Amino acid sequence: MLAALGNDTFVHRLFFLLHILSAIVAFAPTFVWPSVRAAARKGSLALGPLDAIAAKQLNAVHGPALLFTGGAGIVMVLTSAGETFEFSQLWISLAFVLWFALLGVVYGLLAPATKKAGEGDEAAAAKVPMFTGIVHLLAAATLVVMIWKPGL
Repeated sequence: MLAALGNDTFVHRLFFLLHILSAIVAFAPTFVWPSVRAAARKGSLALGPLDAIAAKQLNAVHGPALLFTGGAGIVMVLTSAGETFEFSQLWISLAFVLWFALLGVVYGLLAPATKKAGEGDEAAAAKVPMFTGIVHLLAAATLVVMIWKPGL
C-alpha cells in the first residue's frame, strides 16, 4: 500500500512502524487497567496501590508514547514522497485536533486523577473510568480518521 501511495522509502516505513508501535504502547493500558481495576474491586483488593502503579506508568511510558505517536505521524507527513500527504489535508488536520485532545485528556485529566486515586482520593478514583472512556472514544475517532482519511 505504501508503494502505491508513493511512500516506499525506508525512513517513511520506519516511522510508520514506530507510529503504530507507539500507538499500541500509548493506548493499551487504557484498555487493560479498567479490567484490572474491576478484578481488584471484585476481589476486594485496595485500588490505591494499583492506581499508584498506573499513574507512574502513565507518566513514564504511556504518555510519552502518545507524544511520540504524533511526532512519528508528523515525520511521516514530512517524508511522504511527492505530495501524497500534506498538512493542509482534512484528515491530517483532524488527526492533529484529536491528538491534541488526547494529550489534554491524558495529561490534564487522566494522569492527575490516577495519581490522586493512587494517593487515596476517592473522588478522583471515581473519575478515572470516565476519563479512560473519553480516551477510548478519542482513540476510536482517531482510528477512523487514520483509516478512512476524510478529504483525501
